[in-house]
Amino acid sequence: MMNRQVTLANRPAGMPSESDFKLIETPVPSPGEGQVLLKILYLSVDPYLRGLMRSTHSYASPIGIGQVMAGGTVGEVVESRNPKFQPGDIVESYSGWQEYALSDGSDLRKIDPSAAPISTALGILGMPGMTAYFGLLEIGQPKPGDTVVVSGAAGAVGSAVGQIARIAGCRVVGVAGSDEKVRYLLEELQFDAAFNYKKVTDYQAKLSELCPSGIDVYFDNTGGPITDAVFPLINNRARLVLCGQISQYNLEKPEMGPRLLFHLVVKRARAEGFLVFDYTARYPEARERMAKWIREGKLKYRETVVEGIENAPKAFLSLFRGENIGKELVKVA
Repeated sequence: MMNRQVTLANRPAGMPSESDFKLIETPVPSPGEGQVLLKILYLSVDPYLRGLMRSTHSYASPIGIGQVMAGGTVGEVVESRNPKFQPGDIVESYSGWQEYALSDGSDLRKIDPSAAPISTALGILGMPGMTAYFGLLEIGQPKPGDTVVVSGAAGAVGSAVGQIARIAGCRVVGVAGSDEKVRYLLEELQFDAAFNYKKVTDYQAKLSELCPSGIDVYFDNTGGPITDAVFPLINNRARLVLCGQISQYNLEKPEMGPRLLFHLVVKRARAEGFLVFDYTARYPEARERMAKWIREGKLKYRETVVEGIENAPKAFLSLFRGENIGKELVKVA
C-alpha cells in the first residue's frame, strides 16, 4: 500500500504556483514500539504556511525542499503500538500533507466525534478558532459598546472574531473581498456592517462612514492599505490586534506605506502582535466556551472543503485569491 504525500518542490518567488509542489508516493510506514499509524481524514491549509516556504526562519523552522508540506490534520488511528491509543480513535495532529503518518502519540489530541463534526478540530474549535478567541479577548479586550473592525472577516479567523465580538456586546464591522462574503457576514453572522474592499476606492472614507464613533478594536488579518486606513480612525486607548498580513505574504519587495505609528502616540493606543501557540495551555477553556456558543446558536461556522490530497496545493493557493468562505479544508479520506 502506498502513501501519497505533497512535498515542497521549489521556494516560490511571489505568488506560489502548483509547480512549487510535488505529489510523490512512498510505502505506508509501519509503527514501531510506542508509535501509532494514522490515516489522515482532513487536512488544514493555512496562510501562515507561505512563510514556512521561505528559506528564512520566522517563528517556525522553514519546510525543506523535498519535505512533506506542514499542516494540521485530523486522522484515525489504524494501527497502534502505543497503549494510550486504540484503532478507531480520532485524533488531531500536525502530520502534514499526506495520506498516512506515524506518531509517537505525544502530539496527538483525542477528539470526541459525538461532540462536534471532526472537521471542526481544524477550524472553529481548532487553531483558527483559538486564534480568534485569544486574539480578540486577550489582546483586543473588547468592552460592550466598542466598535470592532475585522479585516479578512469572512475567513476562518475573521468570521469567528466578529461573532465573538458580538457576543461581547460590541458593534462589528467586517471587511471582505466579495459581495457573497459581505452577504454572509451581514445575513448569516449578523455583523452590523460590512463592505467589499474590491468595490471601494477610499477605504478610510468607507470605514469612517461605517464607524461614526471611531474604532476601538481592530483585528488585522490582512495588513496593507485597509490597515493603513484604520489608523486615522482609532479612538483613545484603541487596541490593534495584529494576527496576519496575508496581503503581504507573496510580495517580492515590501510595499512602501505611510508612516502611521504617530496615531498610536496621539491616541495612547496599542498595537500588539501575537501567536496563538502562546495560549496552548488554555485551549480547553476556549474550546469549552466556544462549543457552548455553537450549541446555543451564537457562533456559526462555514467550511470550504476540497476533495483529495492531490488538490491540497490548489486549495492552499485559493486562500490567496480569497476564494474560500470560512475554513479551507482538504478531505483526504
